[in-house]
Amino acid sequence: MQKGQKLQTVLMVSTAAILAALLGSLLYLVWDRGGIAQLKEQVFPSKAVSLNPIQDEDSQVLPLVSLPPEERRSPLEEIAASPEPSIDRSRARYLLATDWIEDLEGGKALQQLEGLEREYPLLAPYVLLKRARAYELTNELSESRQTLETLTEKYPDSLVAAEALYRLGETNPENWEIALSEFPTHPSTHQIARDRLNADPNDVSMLLFLARQNADVEGIGDARDRLVERYAAQLSPQDWETLGDGYWQAGEYRKAINAYGKLPNSPKTLYRIGRGNQLVGNTARALSSYEILVNSFPEAEETGNALLRLASLSEGENALDYLAIAINQFPDLAPIALERKADLHEKLKQGQLAGQTRQILLDNYATSDEASEYRWKIARQLAEEGDAARAWKWAYPIPTNTPDSSIAPKASFWVGKWASQLDRRQDARAAFEYVLSNYPESYYAWRSAAILGWDVGNFNTVRQMTPEVIDPPIRPEPPAGSELFRELYQLGQDSDAQILLAAETGNRESSVPEQFTQALFLLEEGKYLQGIGRILELREQEDPEAREQWLALRKKPQYWQALFPFPYEDLILKWSEERQLNPLLVVSLMRQESRFEKEIRSPVGATGLMQVMPATGEEVAGKMGLTEYSLSDPEDNIAIGTWYLDFTHSEYDNNSLLAIASYNAGPGNVASWVRRFNTQDPDWFVEQIPFGETQGYVESVFSNYWNYLRIYNPEIAEKLPTP
Repeated sequence: MQKGQKLQTVLMVSTAAILAALLGSLLYLVWDRGGIAQLKEQVFPSKAVSLNPIQDEDSQVLPLVSLPPEERRSPLEEIAASPEPSIDRSRARYLLATDWIEDLEGGKALQQLEGLEREYPLLAPYVLLKRARAYELTNELSESRQTLETLTEKYPDSLVAAEALYRLGETNPENWEIALSEFPTHPSTHQIARDRLNADPNDVSMLLFLARQNADVEGIGDARDRLVERYAAQLSPQDWETLGDGYWQAGEYRKAINAYGKLPNSPKTLYRIGRGNQLVGNTARALSSYEILVNSFPEAEETGNALLRLASLSEGENALDYLAIAINQFPDLAPIALERKADLHEKLKQGQLAGQTRQILLDNYATSDEASEYRWKIARQLAEEGDAARAWKWAYPIPTNTPDSSIAPKASFWVGKWASQLDRRQDARAAFEYVLSNYPESYYAWRSAAILGWDVGNFNTVRQMTPEVIDPPIRPEPPAGSELFRELYQLGQDSDAQILLAAETGNRESSVPEQFTQALFLLEEGKYLQGIGRILELREQEDPEAREQWLALRKKPQYWQALFPFPYEDLILKWSEERQLNPLLVVSLMRQESRFEKEIRSPVGATGLMQVMPATGEEVAGKMGLTEYSLSDPEDNIAIGTWYLDFTHSEYDNNSLLAIASYNAGPGNVASWVRRFNTQDPDWFVEQIPFGETQGYVESVFSNYWNYLRIYNPEIAEKLPTP
């Protein structure tokens, strides 16, 4: 549905609603605020009103959230004037009030907020907070203060009370003391600490208060440094551990080493001192710390990792000895240690021992990622030799043994390809269907779908396709935070929502759903590189519980929508149509090139969304007749980038595999690969691309394409299995 259609839908209201709106306006003209309050008390008594439930997907308000205030005002006013109480009416009134406050129209905001806390109990504390701000705008400061006091009295345990206490503390500092005591994790309370430090930089209690907060808190780095530089003698062991942990999380390893050095030896401190020294290049100190850890705490979890680090920093027999201890004493690390031991045997020209070590890996740790990686290495070698039967035999166990490994989708796909070569058609089809069912987000799912005959495009047809693109009509509900937070987020109240989530998360380490939700805010701010990066980092989970959280999150649509956002959609659709390019191929290339950062520059000078080289931009702009352009301007960049993508397609008879490879590696390299390798099997051609960067680039772009297709095209989404 296009945006215009969405707006038309939400504008459809009943005649009764319109009449109610007119009546409400007349009443406000005739009555003063006190009269209106009496009328509303009759209509909305003090107890909370029971709202007519509305499912989010049926909401008329939520699709309006992303519109500018001036575009959504009229439909919101019509919904707000509905005679029947409902969650949509409450949401409309709240959004109108926040929009009027942004426009500094306190009086109009007060009209929408009057009695709303009773109608909208979920957001009642925020209704009072907004009302206090609206009173400020109308210069009714006494009413504003009384409203804030009401908030703290009626909702003393709500985190929103911290914001009221901060404002009240500006005239009565006792409220700041309450906030510091009762709401230490709230950003408003952190501001109190910063304000006090501005007044008295030597307030050690406030320095310690900030140092104990979440690593992202503003001013925390300066607080840590000042404590170490000026007040080291006053710090307790617990303070030093807090400082060490903070420095470690911030990646300030030298400072972390110093802080941990003030503590008694423990597995954690010894390992981090060793690892920190290794990261900053102090190898001798790293070895010493790891050795102390191994000797002092032989059974600690950190000791196993220390043994692997010692092996990586040692040579020959010493390294083998460390790996042998890790294999014998730490079964969870044995597969990694065996793999490294086999590689080391080969380096020492001990081929027989290397083979024996790998056989132990296959026999005793068949379900490890390391065993599957070795299996794939052998399978690929056999395929290069033309032995499809043995390649199939080596690859077949991989998806069964390690279904969650990164190699499993590729192995499953090639099991199907090799079965096809062996004329085992049913086995081949089963393998391709297995990939679609178990790895629907992978590049190999697209390749499987194409081979099975789905209308998803192939390397030589994808350019001409124009798949339907349907945007999600409302913001997806985030997987973390309280019900209050989730409501704020879906209403687009990002500033309030971020503050609330930070307060709810507090000083503890954020869970996977919380980290994902924090990334959503980066995306909403247009910080796509950071947001997508944060989401991708979630896959690096060592803790079993955290990994389970990540696996569960990957089953939710909002995870994939966030990982594959569609900014600049109108421009992409416009220039894709102009160049007769598949718009999903364009956005996929753009995501790979720049992560949608419009001003990003590569080390060699490639600029903007589609990473256009300045010389290329100048040449293309001349051919387009552009006398003034900027590669940092989204429209100019997309216009020039799509021209060049059209050119690379024309160079290779609209073969998108070669066109995309040429966009990355240049036409000269691709031309040489076409001469060297057989292009009749495009999948094997991709495997043979000698530039690892370009091979990964091709797979990533088409993986992006497939994911945009399955997320934004309902026809394909319906064909895939539901998580």
